[in-house]
Order: sequence, then C-alpha cells, then structure tokens
Amino acid sequence: MKIGIPKEILPGERRVSLVPDAVKKLVDQGIEVIVESGAGSASLFTDDMYAAAGATKVEDPETLYRSTELYLKVQAPIIDSTTGQNEVNMMSEGSTVIGLLQPMTNVELVKKLLQKNITALSMDTIPRIARAQSMDALSSQSSIAGYKSILIAADRLGRYLPMMMTAAGTYPPAKGLVLGAGVAGLQAIATGRRLGAVMQAFDVRPTVKEEVESLGGIFVGMTPDGADVQDSGGYAKELQEDTQEAGRRLIQKHSSEADFVISTAMIPGRPAPILITEDMVRSMKPGSIIIDIAAETGGNCELTVPGEEVIIQDITIYGRLNLPSTMPNHASQMYSKNISALLAHVLADNILSLDFNDAISKGCCITYQGSVVNEATKSLI
Repeated sequence: MKIGIPKEILPGERRVSLVPDAVKKLVDQGIEVIVESGAGSASLFTDDMYAAAGATKVEDPETLYRSTELYLKVQAPIIDSTTGQNEVNMMSEGSTVIGLLQPMTNVELVKKLLQKNITALSMDTIPRIARAQSMDALSSQSSIAGYKSILIAADRLGRYLPMMMTAAGTYPPAKGLVLGAGVAGLQAIATGRRLGAVMQAFDVRPTVKEEVESLGGIFVGMTPDGADVQDSGGYAKELQEDTQEAGRRLIQKHSSEADFVISTAMIPGRPAPILITEDMVRSMKPGSIIIDIAAETGGNCELTVPGEEVIIQDITIYGRLNLPSTMPNHASQMYSKNISALLAHVLADNILSLDFNDAISKGCCITYQGSVVNEATKSLI
C-alpha cells in the first residue's frame, strides 16, 4: 500500500491531512507514505519532520498522484491553478481518495470520480454512532470553529467580555447568543463563559438544554409541540415555515439584547436555514457583531456574504469561511487522528477492505467500482 499526502491547494486552506506522528505509525506497519513538499508547512509540520517519520518527499502533485494508490486530503479535489488540471485527473485509475468531499453539494466531483473508477470515502458522511466517534471529523473541526468564533467576537467587539471592576468604574459582562447548540455551539458557549461573557443558547432540540446549562449557558430555545426536530444522527431537521417563524421571533427578542451572536445552525446536504432576517439585524444594538459559522453553506443571517465582512447600521456580520484552517496546527492534528482511525477501520493487512454491511463503511463510502453507493448521494446523480 502506498499512501499519498498532497499539499492542499484550496485558497486559504492551511491544514494537512496527516501529521508526522500518524505517518510514523503507518510506516511502522509496512505502509509506504509519500508526501508532497510543503504539504504540512502552513500547519508547522516541516518536510524534515515527515522525513524523520519515514515518509518519502516528492516535489510536485503529478508525481505524488502517479506514485500512490490511496490519497489523503482535507478538502475535496479541485482544479490546480498551477497545472490547470483537476486533482481528480491526476489520480490513478481505480485509486482511492479520502477527504471532506461534501458529495451532496458537490455532484460534479462525484461524476468525475465515477469516470475514473475512483473509490471515494468522505469524512463528512461518517455516521454519528458511538464506535465512529474517533473518526468524526465534522465534530473535531466544528469544535475549533466554535472556539475561534468567540475569539473573533472578543477581538471585534468594542467592549470587555467579562465583568470588569476598575478604578474607573464597574462594567457589566457582554451578552452572547449562540444559535444552534451542536458541537460548534457548545464549544462557543464554553469558551465564552471561560472569558466571562453571559452566554445564551437557542436550539429547537430539547435534548441539548441540559448540555447548555452544564456549561454555564442559559437555554432560551423553543421546542415545537409534537415536532420531530432531529434526525437519527442528532442533527436538527429543517422545520416547517410557521415553526421557523416562531423561532425567529424568539431569536429577535434575545438578539436585540445581545452584544454578539454566534450562528452555527446547519443541515447536512442543505443550505443553512435563515434564522436572522435583515429586520432582526437592524433591531440589534449598535456595535454588536454576528459571527456566522454557517456561512460555509450560505449563512444563517439573511445579510451574510460568505467569505466577507459586512457592516449594516453599525452591526458587523462576519462570514469568514473555513475557521478551522485559522488554527491549522491543532486542526491538522485532530483531523489526522480522525482519518487515522478511519484507515484502521477500512484497511486489512494494509489493503483497502470495505464491508458494506458495516454502518461506518456504508455511510462514508461515496463511490466504489464505478458506482455510487452512498444512498443520499445516489439520488442526486
């Protein structure tokens, strides 16, 4: 088995799929690992560190893709601006790629993979079951995004987060509102509380109330009577419009009193639900800020521009993409552990061995032997 670690080419992506410690473990079990020069540089893992771990370095992506049979990536394959080729075109016929492929919103990529008979395993479709927790890249990276969102709010907000008692007076703590109490939201609550802010959380799932309160947050969510509000993986479902509207009214009540809002609500394979309308933004206090983590899938705020910072009536809406990449060292270490756990699950005697009776293999495998095997993706092709 030869595994390749290419350098990520998506603009702004600073993570690497496998760190040197993980490379050494693979090499020790007889797997040859080839790393493109500079693949880990942005996350502070040098070529020399990979060499010390037993990896072989190559200078260009064409050589890496030609020399290996299983490719480990963070981002989905895209067109390389230096060569003009899509990364899929450089991959060997019948090879395997693992990464955050986002197949339900990246149908053209799935078609390209099929054309080259490439087996694709997507880290973002691994089922959320107990024995797959170590492989859950969405959770590990969301945790970083939630943490970083609070740091951004603290940096951009023109006031203290904690209560401050000074000779010049006493100043109350900032009030934060988190929309969506998933992994990112809970980490935002915990980080905000550590920095001294008063943290409130809105979510339609009653099961998260206890978690919010255990972190010192105040749960202000709404539970629709008799509504089925979450799927089997624990994600919030898209709700009926009348229920969404009731939720927006409750959010407006609390957002108008907040100094900052962290918005995290996303639905797998769907655009992010609009939770904050333009009218709601305009009702917020001057100088307040919205950090829209859901900008990755369009944003929870009606005025969010993905990748940009927008100021409306002295309210800042921050739509930065790929927050985990802003902390590339730890993000890479966490992702590397996720992908290593998946490799341990799908490799038998250093050969790819997929058991489609197994929930993990069935859930994360998108294409196999020229066919789409992921049920959710299959309906889109």
